Amino acid sequence: MKIVFMGTPDFAVPALRELVTAGHQVLAAYTQPPRPGGRRGKELTPTPVHRAAEELGIPVRHPLSLKGADEQAAFAALDADIAVVAAYGLILPRAVLDAPRHGCLNIHASLLPRWRGAAPIHRAILAGDSETGVTIMQMEAGLDTGPMLAKVTTPVDGKTTGELTEELAASGAELMVAVLAELPKYPPQVQPEEGVTYAHKIDKAETRIDWSQPAQQVERQVRAFAPAPGAWFEFDGERCKVLAAQLAEGQSAPGTVLDDALTIACGDGAIRPSLVQRAGRPAMATQDLLRGWAIAPGAQLG
Repeated sequence: MKIVFMGTPDFAVPALRELVTAGHQVLAAYTQPPRPGGRRGKELTPTPVHRAAEELGIPVRHPLSLKGADEQAAFAALDADIAVVAAYGLILPRAVLDAPRHGCLNIHASLLPRWRGAAPIHRAILAGDSETGVTIMQMEAGLDTGPMLAKVTTPVDGKTTGELTEELAASGAELMVAVLAELPKYPPQVQPEEGVTYAHKIDKAETRIDWSQPAQQVERQVRAFAPAPGAWFEFDGERCKVLAAQLAEGQSAPGTVLDDALTIACGDGAIRPSLVQRAGRPAMATQDLLRGWAIAPGAQLG
């Protein structure tokens, strides 16, 4: 098929590569514009999809918007059979949705209709979902409301957002290739009205650890924000991210350090961080942190 690919982060790259491997003709890759980055934060850094497309010899387009008539005409002129979308980051106007012969198919990282929206993997972990997955859906004007063609599920099973993102990116890429290979065998099914939830964008305030929460919820928060942006606490005026932690025994006032292994009391139970990161430093094991930063038993974490 003649395909327009639309995606931006690492999550979208496996799908782009799999489409090329499967023999499809990717006419162009649409992605977000390069953003300031690099060591000094000033160099324009292309997106992961941008870099992968260039490596594959695929023309790259990165408009700021698709609302203009000229951009819509340029998209339509590609004369694509279908558009494949994966975490693109721009709203697709009706003219773009309707331009390809078979419309636009989206790889969405949840089991729709649960977790429509921007942060489905984070929200699934925070909510304590036992499983999540990927849905291939036909895009329409609403937010992830279009009819579904196929799904694949996976257990959450203590995974972080980083681990689930990598896993779902791979399974979503494989599923999309399977759907395109036999498109008539995947008739779109309208999403049920029951079970709809929304995965709102993560707010920075959510990443600060609230020790009054039960330990189970704090541990979910750690996994949901690992590896980035990282759940964090404050001690002695300095932030420290917790990138991995386990449930532990113990009870005291929330935020109290219970022992010399940095076991921390929560509203119910306790957690023991195993991978942490001080501001401006690399991630390290907790015992390495404590060698250079004394957080003694009885200390109260902000």
